[in-house]
Formats: sequence, structure tokens, C-alpha cells
Amino acid sequence: MQKRAGIVIAIDGVSGSGKSTLAKGLAARLGFVYLDTGAMYRAVTWKVLTDGIGVHDESRVVAAARRLSLTVAPGDAGMKVFVDGADVSEEIRRPYVSDNVSVVAAYGGVRERMVGLQREIAADHNIVLEGRDVGTVVFPNADLKFFIDASVDERAKRRLAELQAKGIATSLEDVRKNIEERDRIDSGRQVSPLRKAPDALAIDSTGMTIDEKTDKALAIARERLRL
Repeated sequence: MQKRAGIVIAIDGVSGSGKSTLAKGLAARLGFVYLDTGAMYRAVTWKVLTDGIGVHDESRVVAAARRLSLTVAPGDAGMKVFVDGADVSEEIRRPYVSDNVSVVAAYGGVRERMVGLQREIAADHNIVLEGRDVGTVVFPNADLKFFIDASVDERAKRRLAELQAKGIATSLEDVRKNIEERDRIDSGRQVSPLRKAPDALAIDSTGMTIDEKTDKALAIARERLRL
């Protein structure tokens, strides 16, 4: 049973839909804590790859996830991630991690460990969490749920711009293929598949600016939660 004292807003959605930007903006404007659950799975993936563990070796991947020390803290870009004391916030966004994170995140043992940590972090805060199973598995009784979608073309362009801004060289075609593959794996996995919760409010962010998305979600949050 999930234990919590504060307000929980859950934002789920497909890769590159803008849910991270929305969650950060919404949390900032409401004065809530922001938690990127996807970054936690990226951190596990980074650790596995760094330690030379094959991502398809489920038992060793799960063992690594259970062993590592993973902490998060507020940062200028929204959230800093530390693995065994090292700041890996930038490294976990690199393509080699993106190419493998959906495989690692599909393992039940990995998800069990991460969900436990996510609930611990959220226990005593008003919080906005974003990911792929926040409203369906982590906090099925969240006070408010959103599901964010966008066209594949727009998601690829957004992700490419983010990577280029960080000096990471890649192509639009490679980014698109990665997004499509992540959609396939995330939606088809047996454990906690990506899906819209029945009570989640859908927002198609195609063609919307960051401010437009945030304003829409903020208006809904204030109305529904009387903030």
C-alpha cells in the first residue's frame, strides 16, 4: 500500500512527448517537488553498461539495480541523479543509454526496486512525478493524472534539438528509430506496460509550445485540486 502525506500529480506519456518539460514547469509553478522517474531507470542502465553487464542478462541487471545507491536532488535543469555518489545527470542522457534503457526498465526486479524508491521520495512531499507507469502502478491513487502524447515526427525533432543543445551528435532518423523502438518495448512489456490510466486526462502536445502545455495543465490542476 502506498503511503503519502502530500498531493501527488502523475504525468505519464510516450518518449519525447514533452512530459519532462511539462512536469518540471508544473512543479515549479505550483511549488511542488519534481521527480523524473525515467531518469532513475536511465541511471540503472548507465550503471549496468559501465560495469560491463549485458543488458539482456536479467539476473545480473536486477542484482546491480538492487545493489546500487541511487539518490536524486533538485538541480538547475530540474533534477540531479547520483549513482554511488557520482553525479551522472548528463551522462544518462547520452544515446548509448537511451538505446538500452527500455530493455533494462522492462525487468520486474528493476521496476520493483525503482518503484519502492519513488514512493519513498514522494512520501512526505507535494510532488509532480513523470514517467511511464506513475499513474497506473507507482501511484494509482494519485490526486491528478495526465497522459501526454505527440506525433512521432514532432517527438523526434524535439529530442534531436535537446541532444544537439548538449553537443551530442546524432541524426533525426536515428532519433526517430530510437523513439519508435522505445514505444514498442514500453507498450509491449509484460511488467508495467506504458498505457493511459482510465482516469488520466489526455493532452496531445503536437504543435503546442511549452507555455501552452504548462498553462493548460496548471489550469486543470488548480481547478481539480483547488490549489
